Amino acid sequence: MATSSKAKKKTVRIASGRKRTRQNVKLNAANTALRTRFRTVIKNVQKAVAAGDKAKAAELFKTAQPVIDSVADKGLFHKNKAARHKSRLSAKVKALATAA
Repeated sequence: MATSSKAKKKTVRIASGRKRTRQNVKLNAANTALRTRFRTVIKNVQKAVAAGDKAKAAELFKTAQPVIDSVADKGLFHKNKAARHKSRLSAKVKALATAA
């Protein structure tokens, strides 16, 4: 019988290890929320661009920038990844503005 990678985890006996486990649960929840918010703001801008609504796209991009920056500042993503996302979104919004 092969053991699965999701085998039952052993309980930690050392106090510092138990504390670390508690902290990991909290940090994981916080990081998940931030990652979700990051993806949502990007998706919102992309939807506005796809719909051709340049005013809404520009407004959403303005609100997305600080979210993207804060995620990078907290170390969830590398700063270059954040810059890449902002650059690509900015290019899409600008292209939409010049096309009209």
